[in-house]
Amino acid sequence: MTNRHPIKRALVSVFYKDHLDVLAQAFVAAGTQVVSTGSTAARLASLGVDVTEVSQVTGFPESLDGRVKTLDPHIHAGILADMTNPDHRAQLEALGIEPFDLVVSNLYPFAQTVLAGGTDAEIIEKIDIGGPSMVRAAAKNHRSVAIITDPVDYELAASRIADGTGFSLEERQYLAAKAFAHTAAYDAAINEWTAAHWAKPSSLAENSETTTDAFAPTVTKSWNLAHTLRYGENPHQQAALYLDPLVTNRFADAEQLGGKAMSYNNYVDADSAWRTVWDFAPQIAVAVCKHSNPCGVAVADTVDEAHRKAHACDPVSAYGGVIAANTTVNLAMAQTVKHIFTEVIVAPEYDADALELLKTKKNLRILRVANPPMNKTQLRQIDGGVLLQTTDLIDSLGDDSASWKLVSGKAADEATMRDLRFAWKAIRSVKSNAILVAHDGATVGIGMGQVNRVDSSGLAVTRANTLADGVNRTQGAVAASDAFFPFADGMEILAKAGVSAIVQPGGSIRDGEVIESAEKLGVTMYLTGSRHFFH
Repeated sequence: MTNRHPIKRALVSVFYKDHLDVLAQAFVAAGTQVVSTGSTAARLASLGVDVTEVSQVTGFPESLDGRVKTLDPHIHAGILADMTNPDHRAQLEALGIEPFDLVVSNLYPFAQTVLAGGTDAEIIEKIDIGGPSMVRAAAKNHRSVAIITDPVDYELAASRIADGTGFSLEERQYLAAKAFAHTAAYDAAINEWTAAHWAKPSSLAENSETTTDAFAPTVTKSWNLAHTLRYGENPHQQAALYLDPLVTNRFADAEQLGGKAMSYNNYVDADSAWRTVWDFAPQIAVAVCKHSNPCGVAVADTVDEAHRKAHACDPVSAYGGVIAANTTVNLAMAQTVKHIFTEVIVAPEYDADALELLKTKKNLRILRVANPPMNKTQLRQIDGGVLLQTTDLIDSLGDDSASWKLVSGKAADEATMRDLRFAWKAIRSVKSNAILVAHDGATVGIGMGQVNRVDSSGLAVTRANTLADGVNRTQGAVAASDAFFPFADGMEILAKAGVSAIVQPGGSIRDGEVIESAEKLGVTMYLTGSRHFFH
């Protein structure tokens, strides 16, 4: 048998009927025998194809509301027979079964039914059984059968049918690989949904053989290609955006209302800024971020005031940054943004006049996102594996100021405690080692990404007092540290700069030295018992 052979007989069973006319024309022109099911057969017949119903081949009617159609040896033997094997050919002849040269199939809309809010019964009914069986069978037997699961390939199939050449082995292998990816993604979506909805019953809780940890033995997940990007983090890197098929209206689905196409770095920075502002909800918050680090965060009674305060923290770094707001952007904020070079602005909504003004900045990417961040887990790829962790949220016991322990100085008054709570929330978004200085619901100095806490403390003080036209912004301010001070030196830099109160996790073997120094310097210090490292 040659590498190629004509497509004389095809099995077509698809949920999505789009573009079937392309195949139908080729089937009619080539006189291809076509076997099909239910509504697919009706559609092909309407396009002029002489269709044989599957029930005519199997001798058994479609049953159980369509649950059983193609699950029959007359179908699967015709798909799985290795026509390079004389014994297989002889068996088919003895059984009176004709082989298939082509299978065209796509599957029930499981993910789409989930997204549409289907009931459990409706969702379960969209778990395809016969479709994946046919697809996998054809893909396995690609030496003899071509499998088409993607309508993008209909034109190719039509040309191979029409000219009588069929597919080469390499083409059939490629199509088989696409088919296995199709069924794998389909099963991954089913697995993800069932894992989230069918919890381990209490009746199995004490069964040691079935007891598992918080993480599953295997992680099965798929994403669908949305579009390729111009390049990745750097121009020599390729990049693309993939979407979760089981969720919608999230940050990755952002509606772009204006500006240039989003880049890889734009997505990374804007996602970081978007997470930052929602840590403060229901307070109105604005964050200005650069390279996944905030260079300014603030809360206020209005969005324009929050933006003014956030921008004032570090106007130099805000150049070419990303702005995120957790409420509707108004005209007053847009008028300020208009005069600042900004890569991306992201918000849940924009007033009409604000959007009109922002659109005059042709290069500004304007994103509207329907929902706050919702990811409960985070994945990070390492060479040969993946790290998975629950998402760091402001939800631990130590994030509640009522649990904080006063270890030095006087108890903070109401205004100071309010700033300490703000600083503690804001520190979650800053890359470690992180030190953040705040006053009046806004950051005034941030030290981030340093390899020691002394440098971060010095950087926070320097940024606070060199970017404000000579104003000493650390005097009377508060500070937060994302992890403990290993020595007193970092804390002392803050105290000597005028910081009056500090919140930090504690837990160092030298906590006593740090607390003693804070007491001598008259600094109020609270320990949270929780930390917020961000690497």
